[in-house]
Amino acid sequence: MTTLSLTLSRVALVLAEPSGPNGPDGPGKGGGTVQIDLSGMTDKPSNSLLVFLALTLLSLLPAIVLTCTSFTKILVVLGLTRNALGLQQTPNNQVLAGLALFLSLFIMSPVLSQVNDDGVQPYLDGDKTTQAAFHDGMEPLRAFMLDNTDDGELQLLTSVADRKLPENRDDVSTATLIPAFVLSELKDAFVIGFIIFIPFLVIDIVVSGALMSLGMMMMPPVMVSLPFKLLLFVMVDGWALIIKALVASYGTG
Repeated sequence: MTTLSLTLSRVALVLAEPSGPNGPDGPGKGGGTVQIDLSGMTDKPSNSLLVFLALTLLSLLPAIVLTCTSFTKILVVLGLTRNALGLQQTPNNQVLAGLALFLSLFIMSPVLSQVNDDGVQPYLDGDKTTQAAFHDGMEPLRAFMLDNTDDGELQLLTSVADRKLPENRDDVSTATLIPAFVLSELKDAFVIGFIIFIPFLVIDIVVSGALMSLGMMMMPPVMVSLPFKLLLFVMVDGWALIIKALVASYGTG
């Protein structure tokens, strides 16, 4: 019995004071602190968010080009010029649209550069939030539209929307500014088209009178006046004059 008691006492002592290897220290043992390096973390948007924003912008790009840039005005003027010459499909719609697009890029390049500097790049670098980047990026585009929008169109759209007329042009909402800008562009395009039509209309009247006096009433006046229109248009370098007038109407060049 004595031997058995001594053996049990030794087993209890071993279990109470294990002599095995010590485990690793806990995070708070010995007064140590846990440090996490956050220097590599930034506020830059994720790649998935950038892809989503890019796809959204591409889907809205046609509407933005038609309503917020000089594309519509240039395309209408070029189309009216073709009609004034008496040409039906020469140059065709694709050529006119391509010329209007690249002229719009030329005219809008300072605005686009400022939008990129004030809104896009700070957002990509994580310096601005989405809301701040959108607001700062829209300001150059709003300034461009305000500079090329008449007060009459702003008052018209404000009254149609049943809103109070703001004291300052800069306080006009974007939802009112965009349609007012489009109306101003269409009005200016029709004025330019009227001026372009006048010399060609004079040629049509002279040719029609000459054919009537010669008794050639069955002869289409367009067949006779078209060469004279083309000759006049080439002699005065008509395309260059029209492009210079369009670019100068925006204060560029």
